[in-house]
Amino acid sequence: MRKLFTLFSVILITGSLFAGGLVTNNNHSALFTRMQNRNASTAIDAVFYNPAGLTKLGNGFFFSLNNQTISQTQKIINNYTFLSGTPKEYVGKVSAPIFPGVYAVFKTGKLALSAGFNPVGGGGGAKWSKGLPSFEMQIADLVPLLASQGIPTDKYSAKINFEGTSVYFGYQANASYEINNMLSVAAGVRVVSAKNTYKGSMTDISINPDYPAFGEAYNGSMVPAKDFFTSGAGVLGQLAVGASAFATGLQPIITAGYGTVLLSDGTNVGLSTQQIGQIQQILGAAGLTPAQIGAQTIASTQGVLSVAGPTFSGKATAMTGYAAATQDVFVDAQQTGIGYTPILSVNFSPLENLNIALKYEFKTKLELTTKVKDNKGGGVFVDGTKVTADLPAIIFFGVEYKPIKKLTLAGTFNYYFDKDVDYDGSSLADINMIDNNFLEYGLGAEYALTDNLRASAGWLATNTGVNDAYQSDMGYSTNTNSFGAGFGYRITPLIDLNIGGQYTVYASDSKTFNHFLGENPVPVTETYKKSTWLVGVGLDFYFGKK
Repeated sequence: MRKLFTLFSVILITGSLFAGGLVTNNNHSALFTRMQNRNASTAIDAVFYNPAGLTKLGNGFFFSLNNQTISQTQKIINNYTFLSGTPKEYVGKVSAPIFPGVYAVFKTGKLALSAGFNPVGGGGGAKWSKGLPSFEMQIADLVPLLASQGIPTDKYSAKINFEGTSVYFGYQANASYEINNMLSVAAGVRVVSAKNTYKGSMTDISINPDYPAFGEAYNGSMVPAKDFFTSGAGVLGQLAVGASAFATGLQPIITAGYGTVLLSDGTNVGLSTQQIGQIQQILGAAGLTPAQIGAQTIASTQGVLSVAGPTFSGKATAMTGYAAATQDVFVDAQQTGIGYTPILSVNFSPLENLNIALKYEFKTKLELTTKVKDNKGGGVFVDGTKVTADLPAIIFFGVEYKPIKKLTLAGTFNYYFDKDVDYDGSSLADINMIDNNFLEYGLGAEYALTDNLRASAGWLATNTGVNDAYQSDMGYSTNTNSFGAGFGYRITPLIDLNIGGQYTVYASDSKTFNHFLGENPVPVTETYKKSTWLVGVGLDFYFGKK
């Protein structure tokens, strides 16, 4: 039987929970929330989206403070035949009440210096109150496992909880320079500080074996699985000792020429009534029917006992393993690491009402080190283990166009180089999980209703490039469509307020795989669903001339 508490995949909680690629967030301002397309921004959030565009600001100091409150629901439907209530739905709640974006810019002449802070990956906590299918399937395996050993069992129960948090904080600095009125460039670097935490437990694993041979309590009532297996190991161990002892003890009788005597007549050749009864009980435990037991001779009895002894011993060892595997498991661990992302940016304005931006983020090499706080009963995490968690290189392309003074149109195209990233989390493994690089594209618009009030809306879509090797209950990716809307209001000439909401619809996906009962494959189909909503609020302060 495999470990009941499988190693949690890093992907489970460190993936992109919101807008962005597989592991990269791209929703970093309230302006983004309400418009969905900011790659050609020349406002304060260009610190992240378009650093070269910051030269379009006036001279002075600019500051922006943003927060998004985000909620995501993940659903996994699994049809494994032995689950309690199949197909069974598992629901995970991901919450990020605080998802900050902080930006500062100092612009003088042709030079702009800027800094930003935001969660470039993760940023939320996932709670699975019923665990995950990969956890429960291994408990459900107890039903067919015991049935194959002639132990009637049709129910199981367990308390399974898992909670994980993840945040990849990005600390970014840029230097931007205006070459001429049409062309600006920028270079920067982001320091990525990653921290994942894992807390989980699987307790009170119980079954309802109708097998009093292991104890009177095991009569079909729900009992702790580890107690049943411990009792079974003891009973089978005694049977193994008894079978081996009697097999040896019968040899002198056989040597004396009485091997053809029926066991039931054993008192005629020196066996006591008590010994005959004990031997018959062992034969019954070995699977012989009363009629077969009655037909056993001394010699054939020895043959059965010689085989039964090692068999009982093997089963006792297995029961001891099952007892260990069904004990309570508690996990408390964290993984941390630091990486660096070089960033290059170009902004081109061939016309007064047209802005074109291009940004390239290099691949972020990131290795996480595991620190175990509590690992009782599972050995799930190993202290000091290194986990690969690289972030892919990304090309960001954006356009902003003003056909009239009050209207701004925006377009986005992002290309994530996922095929260059090892997403299996291990430098030793080589699992191909990506068929195509991740794409992101969208359109947005903003209209000035008055001099102080602006309304906007936008759409952003993604095409994932993962294959079935990537998809699992611990992490999955599907195509999305995000819709955002909101407004901006100029409170004073120095302060802008931005408020927006976003809802993301994820395409569902299914995967069929083999779950192994020993060496026997059992086809299982899982369906993956997800939805996300968020509300963003931002305040932009201008201490200069725009």
